[in-house]
Amino acid sequence: MNYAKYIDHTLLKPESTRDQVDKILDEAIEYHFKSVCINPTHVKYAADKLQDTDVLVCTVIGFPLGATNTEVKVFEVEDAIKNGASEVDMVINIGALKDERYDEVQKDIEGVVAAANGKTVKVIIETCLLTDDEKVKACELSKAAGADFVKTSTGFAGGGATPEDVKLMKDTVGDALEVKASGGVRNLEDFNKMLEAGATRIGASAGVQIIQGLESNSDY
Repeated sequence: MNYAKYIDHTLLKPESTRDQVDKILDEAIEYHFKSVCINPTHVKYAADKLQDTDVLVCTVIGFPLGATNTEVKVFEVEDAIKNGASEVDMVINIGALKDERYDEVQKDIEGVVAAANGKTVKVIIETCLLTDDEKVKACELSKAAGADFVKTSTGFAGGGATPEDVKLMKDTVGDALEVKASGGVRNLEDFNKMLEAGATRIGASAGVQIIQGLESNSDY
């Protein structure tokens, strides 16, 4: 099993410099990660540098709050794809979910899915801000809207992925969607716990450390 293809090598800090972006691009090429997950301002640069490699470009939409209008998220998606993104990770309208304005939440996701035009869409539900019932509902709405993944966290709201949340999300979506665990996955132990709970993609800035840990394991 190629565990590197489970990893979205991530750099989303607002102060990220071009040198730091270059570093994660070089690492992604060396370790053959599934993608690099970067802010939209870096997408075109990354896509040019990753051309003719097996590494995809992933970016974030409505990030990190999810509180932009659907029209703005749609524009962000279209712009990202035009610039070379293959995957987009969007943040739901968290307040609308908590208000039980479910049609609004679903239509927001549907707008992004339509704009992605077949590209992979991951829906960030921000688990640390939700009750378990809200997590389930967010997953159900993501499924109904035609997304490809549900994702735990932005990493910017004070909490990250937990195995319990990953399992709850996977139990909710079944085989219809995949689950991405993101936020606080810092080492091989964390990585393994997320996979065991049902995640098939891991968003982490510690991708190199995870793979080096796997390489030192006789089961790798």
